[in-house]
Amino acid sequence: MVEHVSLLHLQVCDPLKRVQSCNYTKSSGYSNGKTHIQPVMPVETKASRSWGVYVIPAAILGFAGLAAFVHYNDERRAILKGQGNKNGGNTIKRPTIGGPFTLIDTENRIVTEQNFDGKWVLLYFGYTSSPDIGPEQVKVMAKAIDILESKRDSKILPVFVTIDPQRDTSSQLCAYLKEFDSRIVGLTGPVSAIRQVTQEYRVFFKKVDEDGDDYLVDSSHNMYLMNPKMEVVRCFGVEYNAEELSEAIMKELRSTLT
Repeated sequence: MVEHVSLLHLQVCDPLKRVQSCNYTKSSGYSNGKTHIQPVMPVETKASRSWGVYVIPAAILGFAGLAAFVHYNDERRAILKGQGNKNGGNTIKRPTIGGPFTLIDTENRIVTEQNFDGKWVLLYFGYTSSPDIGPEQVKVMAKAIDILESKRDSKILPVFVTIDPQRDTSSQLCAYLKEFDSRIVGLTGPVSAIRQVTQEYRVFFKKVDEDGDDYLVDSSHNMYLMNPKMEVVRCFGVEYNAEELSEAIMKELRSTLT
């Protein structure tokens, strides 16, 4: 079966959506006329023309100002998390992605986001029953980690969070991830805990093609690079291969040293 991919927004990775607004201004002109035997015809006075001279340019200027204001606010919201305005004293952050969580690893130990403090983390949301996209993404993750460690001498911790906790138990995750790379940390948990962490990380998923206990999960297949403060610094789509992914990660690592 072919698995579907649903693409988000977070915003972290997509171009800004432009908002168009416009003002409407009503103007009424009144004219005086004398009563004649002939029918009275509408008369355009100097007053009505002079109002039009001022109202129309004012409306255009108002529209331009409003559009510039909306665009400025959109650009402010798009600034990466943790990066403020260097020219001012206030730190401006984008919409938050990520947050606290309490999950269970493949050894049935409780794991929170604090366990990853001080480490660079490559975080992927998937599920072990994925027929095609999921396994491919885990392969890309594992190979990218190999490239970074062997050629770049950079340590990145790969973490796999399931979006299918009903089937992905700790033992199931352990067996699945060993087929790819034993370094990958597998996390599962109660349905409520998985729902919370996926909401915090803006991960979309939905059961499809259900037939009893057999079903697929339509997912956005989010993969995030987290800095040592557990802040999202980059998100990656399924279009990245291992070489491209490792190069993009290395670029982010270099930027922290400059």
